[in-house]
Amino acid sequence: MEWTFEKIIGTEKELRDIMGYPNEVVIRKTINYIDTHCKNFIEKSPFITVATADSKGNFDVSPKGDPAGFVKILNDKMLAIPDRPGNRKADTLSNILQNPNIGLIFFIPGIKETLRVNGEAKIVTDDRVLELLSCQGKTPSLAIIVQVKEAFMHCAKCIIRSNLWMKTDDNVERTVSSLAKTLIDHAKLDISQEELDARIKNDEKTNLY
Repeated sequence: MEWTFEKIIGTEKELRDIMGYPNEVVIRKTINYIDTHCKNFIEKSPFITVATADSKGNFDVSPKGDPAGFVKILNDKMLAIPDRPGNRKADTLSNILQNPNIGLIFFIPGIKETLRVNGEAKIVTDDRVLELLSCQGKTPSLAIIVQVKEAFMHCAKCIIRSNLWMKTDDNVERTVSSLAKTLIDHAKLDISQEELDARIKNDEKTNLY
């Protein structure tokens, strides 16, 4: 079946007339470095998605997984990602050579929020970095270094809608900061954690669709 479309959004105004604008918390939540909340999340994450594009804007998203903490924090502005053996197609690596812009999403099983990091990447073969990224006695041949430009927590709605972690027990103690605590610190909000947490939970219940 061939589809044709008559109502295509073509301007920012048309988009915003439907979507509206983000609130102050969303605007202020982005930071440009890895703080303690981000660090804790990255150290407990065994799975990420990596988005890159070539010089013509053709996009690719690649999944990467390893034992939790496989992405190493070199400093508060720099991450190192190992390149493990694969099919040698190397879409991500080829894209980085053409266009350094990169986007990451960090996942932790059972945690409904995700951490997003955007920045610029380069490919390195420095021994001290590769040794830091070794796993099961195997050292990667290459490492992706990400210079962090943006870091922010993403709300739980997509995970809730998808039932991705269906057996999640909300009563189990979290090993990473709540979204409310992270937003308060990142956006410098003048609100109690309990109040913001209640707002977030209400939004998750009443504004999924």
